Formats: sequence, structure tokens, C-alpha cells
Amino acid sequence: MKHLALCGLLLALATPALATENLSNVALQQKLQATEARLAEIEARLAEAPPAAADRWTDNLLGHWSERIQLSGLVEVEAGYERVELNEGGSDESSDLVLATVELGVEVSLNDYLSGHVLLLWEEDETEPVDVDEAVISLNGGERLPLYVNAGKMYVPFGRFESHFVSDPLTLELGETNETAVELGFASAGFDLSLSLFNGDVDEIDENNHINSLVAKAVYSLPEDRIAGLALSLGMSWISNLADSDALEEEIAVDALDDKVDGFGAFVSLAVAERLFMEAEYLGALRSFAAGELAFDGGEALRPETWNLEVGYQLRDDLQMAVKYEGGKDLADFLPEEQYGAVVAYQLFEPLTLALEYLYGEFDNDDERDLVTAQLALEF
Repeated sequence: MKHLALCGLLLALATPALATENLSNVALQQKLQATEARLAEIEARLAEAPPAAADRWTDNLLGHWSERIQLSGLVEVEAGYERVELNEGGSDESSDLVLATVELGVEVSLNDYLSGHVLLLWEEDETEPVDVDEAVISLNGGERLPLYVNAGKMYVPFGRFESHFVSDPLTLELGETNETAVELGFASAGFDLSLSLFNGDVDEIDENNHINSLVAKAVYSLPEDRIAGLALSLGMSWISNLADSDALEEEIAVDALDDKVDGFGAFVSLAVAERLFMEAEYLGALRSFAAGELAFDGGEALRPETWNLEVGYQLRDDLQMAVKYEGGKDLADFLPEEQYGAVVAYQLFEPLTLALEYLYGEFDNDDERDLVTAQLALEF
């Protein structure tokens, strides 16, 4: 509105001069210069003027919370083709187009010590209707006290699962665990140590329903200014019952376990000059499940374990490629025993990325799989 008013004033002042046919060019130029000077004076006064009452009301209503609330979201559309060569002969083929992921997150920072996080998730054919994927209250001691507490529904800190691929790494497929938990931690000088407590869904025989599942985590991240151009993070984690993971709890074939099977994970994440990336991770059970406890064990005592190795390179600011080699042991037909792959991701716009991925996997039962996935992802 301010600029419209200024333009109107300019026309009003300039029109009489233009309408005067006998006015000389010199006089016209002088009058226009005077008009420009007057407009500059008016614009300066308007800039110094206090905002209108409506503007002040809006600032008072939204300004307070706009500094404390941050919204984020993710939309992923995927087209996939899968071909499985069966060990007994023949093959199975399938293709699909799915709205793979819709996420809406809300971060609230009330002060330097208290914050909250909520993440809603929808996955086609997986989480219908919308699922509360995460809802966490976080407390921290600030600069003077390097302690923190996270409480709520979360992915407990067992495993790291960093990846440049569209598909989840096998380590995540085996170990990711979403539970309502309490995490107590210490973070200082690059070290992050924590202990989490929750009530798992898979119990031992004759065990009552109690809060007795544990996760311990120890991570070290190299400070950003320690070595120029180098980002390094490494760590390990332990869980008291690997059967509580989101994938394995669906594969438990008995009402209760003879004994809980604890799990261990370790990782290294490296980036050089923000161009070259390397991710290496191991995650698996520390001992075997009893025969018949896992739906895919074929009557054998299995100790599932997985590993993932990825190398990525940023070809340009908007173009990245990566290759991987991953696998595991005692996975039967649950997950591939060996898997190779490559992915190329191109940033069409700052929040929009197009990725094309190919994976070739071999299973313990000698099945072979080719998997091609194209993904369009919008992140904001």
C-alpha cells in the first residue's frame, strides 16, 4: 500500500507538468527532480513511522510463538520394480507406485532448557490412519550442566543407520526400535553417553510385564574446528533384548522367549571436505535365539547379524552418487545375505530431490533379487 500511495503521488505531481505543452525541457527536468526529492522525503518518514495497529496486533500474536515453533515435513513418492529369481526355478515380478512417506513435524523450544518434538507419520499400506511416530519432551542442563533427559515415544538410540540410499540399510531393518522410553544422557566435549529404559513387547517365559528393557549408547563426534574439512563420528550401542526391535518382534513365533537375546551395534561415519562420505556399521545379536523362536529359522538356533558399508561422493552441489555393499548372517529369507547397490540423487530445487537406486541381493536360500526404485522427495 505504501508503494501504491507513492506512485499515486508521483503521477499527481507530474501530470500538470506534462500537460503543459509549452513547458521547456529544462523546466520539466527541474520539476521531476523536485518531485523525486519530495518522494524520497515522504518514503523516509513512512519508514520511521510506527506500524499500524493491525500490524502490531499480528506481531504480538504470532511473533512470540514464531520464535519458538518450527514446522517441518517430508513427502516421498516412489516407483519400484522388483524381480526375484527363485532357487527352485521360475521368478516373481512386481511393480508399484506408492506415496511412501508423509511426515509432519513440530519442534517447540520454550526456553534454553525445555523443548518438545512431535512427528506424525503416514506410510501407504503401513501406517493407516496417521501414526504418532515420535512425541518427546526434552530437558537439558544448558551450558553449565551437560546432562539431558528425553521422555516419550522415540526411536531408542540403538544403532545409527546413516545412509545415502532410498532403501533402508539392513542394519536398520534388523535393529530399529520404536518405543515409549526415558533416556538419561551426558553430552560434553564431543562425547554423548546415555542409558534408556522402556517396557518391551517381547518377554521371557514367566516374566511379568515390567519396565526392564535397556539401551546403552556411547558416541564421540570430532569437534568441527578440530581438523579442517573433516567430520568424524563413531560409537557403539547395546540393547538388552534384540527381539524388541520393530522387525524382529513381528517374527517371534512363540508367546515368550526362553531367554532374552541382547544385541550390539557399532558405527563409523566420515565426511571429507563435505564431498566424500563413508558410512560403516555393524549390528547383530550377541548370542543365538533358541530353535523355533524365530519364524524364519527353519528349526535352527540362529544369531542374526547385519552390516552395511557405503561410500558417497558429492559430484556437484546438486548431484550426489553412492555405492554400497551390505549383508549379514543367519537371516534365512528374512533379509539378504549379501546386497550390492548404487544410487544417484539430483536436487531439482533446493527442497526437491529425484533419486534412482538399484539393489541386487542374494538370500541364504539362494533366491536372488533385483530391486529398482525411483523416488521424488520434497523436504521442508
